[in-house]
Amino acid sequence: MNKPPKKTDTPQDANQVAQFEKSLNELEQLVTRMEGGDLSLDESLKSFERGITLFRDCQGALQQAELRVQTLLDPEHPDDAQPLEGHND
Repeated sequence: MNKPPKKTDTPQDANQVAQFEKSLNELEQLVTRMEGGDLSLDESLKSFERGITLFRDCQGALQQAELRVQTLLDPEHPDDAQPLEGHND
């Protein structure tokens, strides 16, 4: 008897993608505001601090996505999975 294929997209996965996109969008908006040069020093520091938090959130989400891809490529040995073509470290 064959097992039904495992569904990989869960509501949690969809939420993580939405959160990543929201964080990336906010980060882009912060960068645009900061590049405009119209912020006070205090506003710039607060924007920078928020940007660092968003960057770390996005970086963590990308690391989780990479682990998921490695698991999909080689479920028995995800640490031995080969990187996708064009992947630069």
